[in-house]
Amino acid sequence: MDKKRKLKILVSSVVHGYEDLLESIYSLLEEFGYEVLMSHKGTIPIDPEISAMTSCMETVKDCDLFLGIILPRYGSGKEDGNPYSITHREGLEAIELNKPRWFLVHENVAIARQLLKPYRDEAQEDVFRLKSGIEFKSTPILEDLRILDFYEKAMNLDVSEVKHRKANWVQPYGPDDDARLFATAQFRRHRELMEKYLPKLEDTVAIRKQIEGDQP
Repeated sequence: MDKKRKLKILVSSVVHGYEDLLESIYSLLEEFGYEVLMSHKGTIPIDPEISAMTSCMETVKDCDLFLGIILPRYGSGKEDGNPYSITHREGLEAIELNKPRWFLVHENVAIARQLLKPYRDEAQEDVFRLKSGIEFKSTPILEDLRILDFYEKAMNLDVSEVKHRKANWVQPYGPDDDARLFATAQFRRHRELMEKYLPKLEDTVAIRKQIEGDQP
């Protein structure tokens, strides 16, 4: 194992309105010794012959660690009839591939989920939708109900028994300083994370089986 190899961490989030937070998260992670992949900073590898969505999905496959930030804005990038944004799909891909992952969620999203719970259509188990006759309107607090779908997927709420939920911690934050504190607490342990995850990540056969769905 090459000890000089840096762990690649993908920071996935919408950008507009959150540039200052992303700048500071990037600086922290870079200082801790990671290779930081972030669309806002232009560090995600881009192949001009494929779509932006495909480039992002390839980056999820190639990264070592994944940090998702779930924000009140939903983001863009829907294509080919897929109803999900780029950020949403990146998060789902990281979960599907069982990447070592961490999630932050803005407190507005967490609060909106609690406030809307009494009006949820419980018949639709896989998505967060409101009861018939109740119209959702986009606000700066919550732009799209699909944000709540993403939030619940990150928490592994589709796994019925709590004891079977893994990698399901989603850290709420209010002020940006709280998000920076979380990033510092989790990722300053660079050497520990490298020793824990890099040998597994460099097992290319295992990774290939995981991507192809042959490995749980």
